[in-house]
Amino acid sequence: MSTSSSTQAYHNNMVGPVMRAGDLAQAVIAAAQIDNPGKEVFVDDKRAYIRIHTNHEMMLRRETIEEELGRPFKMNDLEVDLSSFAGQIESQDNAVRFYFTKKI
Repeated sequence: MSTSSSTQAYHNNMVGPVMRAGDLAQAVIAAAQIDNPGKEVFVDDKRAYIRIHTNHEMMLRRETIEEELGRPFKMNDLEVDLSSFAGQIESQDNAVRFYFTKKI
């Protein structure tokens, strides 16, 4: 996990969620690292919100988030703490994908 600025994310094909700080954001950080093997996950903690991003594509699986939270979780509950996101988003019942169709 690395720390970077929001400006860097904008200029480097970075995608991912911007979460309200809290337990869910911490679970999403861990899930991003687990569900995206071989990718460097960047975390920009602004206290009130946390930007979690990686290059070009990020998958988040419900099962992984549940394991990190230690309780059942529905993917549509992600929207409650999702302030914003970078890239495009594809939502499924068991996963969410952040991605770019074109590289900058």
